[in-house]
This record gives sequence, structure tokens and C-alpha cells, in this order.
Amino acid sequence: MKIVYFGTPEFALPPLQRLLETEAHQVLGVVTQPDRRRGRGSQLSPSPVKAFALDHGLPVWQPQRLRRDLTLPEVLRSLAADVFVVVAYGQILPPPILEIPRYGCINIHGSLLPKYRGAAPIQWALYHGERETGVTTMLMDAGMDTGPMLLKQKVPIHLGDTAATLSAALSQIGANLLLETLQQLPQLQPEPQNETEATYAPLIQKSDYAIDWRRSALALHNQVRAFYPHAYTQWQDTPLKLLQTWPLVPEVSPELPEPLQSLVCEPETSSAPGTVVQLIKGWGPVVQTGKGRLLLSQVQLSGRKAQSGWDFVNGVRLAIATQLGTAPSLL
Repeated sequence: MKIVYFGTPEFALPPLQRLLETEAHQVLGVVTQPDRRRGRGSQLSPSPVKAFALDHGLPVWQPQRLRRDLTLPEVLRSLAADVFVVVAYGQILPPPILEIPRYGCINIHGSLLPKYRGAAPIQWALYHGERETGVTTMLMDAGMDTGPMLLKQKVPIHLGDTAATLSAALSQIGANLLLETLQQLPQLQPEPQNETEATYAPLIQKSDYAIDWRRSALALHNQVRAFYPHAYTQWQDTPLKLLQTWPLVPEVSPELPEPLQSLVCEPETSSAPGTVVQLIKGWGPVVQTGKGRLLLSQVQLSGRKAQSGWDFVNGVRLAIATQLGTAPSLL
């Protein structure tokens, strides 16, 4: 098939790469978000998809606002593409664009639709403690991830997964599922989504990163891995990012690293949430939460490199009874 590819971040790279490696398909060009200012120098930088496309000699279009662009629809129409493939593009395709390709527009979405429609399905699935997610290919319509579904593949979520690791895995699975979808497309019977089962994954706000130690250990662990590497608390008025944690609670004891499983049975303390109650040699500090205890196994102080929880303990001479963070209102 002749394909125009819409995508922007790293998540969208494996499907595009797989299309270029497949002789059965021809990528006519790429539509991606405009260059953004990134890094300390605020230099304009291309999206990962744009950089990849240019390296492979593909035409690239970067409309500022797709809905307001009057020239791109005519350009796309002139290409006579069979299908548009959309993967984490970042803008909603308006009806004049959706109607152009012969077989419509196919989206790769990082959830088992109709659950977690929206901008951040991987992060919110982790945040809510889902034990399973997956990838769905669907025919796009004018709504937000509301089109009829084509193919699905389920993926288990493990206790140690983060948004980064799960995103990388789902992107590879999405690449394979896309090829299956394109191969079967003329014969596939799209399945309408059940609106009563729909849930949403909104844009992530900076306030979502703040740790409230009154929440449970498991909930905080899910927050840390969902918003990796941005979740933070405070240590002596200095922001402290939490990069990896382990909830020392019975519900997940079998999934913990073996050396930590015996610690789940240790008695609870009456310490206030946010209090360091234990220092585990080789691992890091254990903090009391609103329910259960949370081990901080990898952290990053503001302005410094990431380090193990144990190196943090030794580096700042962290003591038991130290209080971390303030308790912001529950989100």
C-alpha cells in the first residue's frame, strides 16, 4: 500500500521503521509536529520522527495547526495514498484529512480500547494499577480515539514496569500489529467500541508529579512509574525525584525482588507519612506512607545525577526519622 505516516515522538519510530523495511508498502511522506524548543539552551529541535524521516530521504510536512492548514489537504490528496497511518501524532485529524485515503486512517493506540482513550494511555494505565494493557489498531473518525477497532494485542503489566519500559514494548508490538492490520485490511470487519466501557487518559499536568505521602505505598509506586522520571518529593527544601520504588506491601510481595520479600512482614510503625523508618543496606531508605512502606531504590536530587537509594543515604547521611516532603492536598 501507499502510505502517508503521521507521528511525532519516539513511540512512533518502530512502526515507521518497520514500514520502510517492508517491500509490500511505500511510505510517501511524513506529517509531524513543528520543531520545538528543548533542553537548557532552548534550541529548536526536530521531533524524533522528523529526524528519522529526513535521514531516510522522506518528504516531511509540519503544519502548525492541521485544522487551519489550507494547503496540506491538497498536497495529501495529490499523493493518492491508500491509507494514512497515525501514531502519537499529537493533533486531531479533521474530516477533510480523514476522508482523503482510499482505506481511511489507521491509528495505533497504546491501550485496549475503549479503555484509556486520549493523550497518555500508558501513563494512566500504570497510575491506576492496571495489570494488563495492550495495543489497538482502529479506523479513525472525528472523535478522540472513538473509531471502530480492527486488531488488538494484550500485554501484561509487571510491578517493575515504568512508562518508559512499557512504552518501548508497546511500540514494538504496535509495529507488528500495524503490519498485520495492513495485510488484512480489505477483509477486516471493524468492531464498534462499547461506549459504556470507555475511560479517558488526559494530558498529564505538572501537579500530577507531586508525591503526597498520605496515599498508600502501592498508589505512590504506581504514580512514580507512571510519570517516570518526573515524580518528586522534597528533601530539606530540595526537590528529590523518585525514579524507582518498591512497595513493601503484602498485595505485591511475590512480585518484589527476592531480597525484599521478607521485609513485607516487618511490623508497621506509628510514624507520620513521609517519615524515613528504615535504611536497607544496598537498597535505600524506606518511607512510611498512608498505608504501607515504600522503598526508594533510585532517586535524583535537583541538579545532580540519578543515583541508587543507598548512595543517596550515604551521600547526604540520611537518618531514620527524617521527614520527606510536604503533604500537598490530594489530587
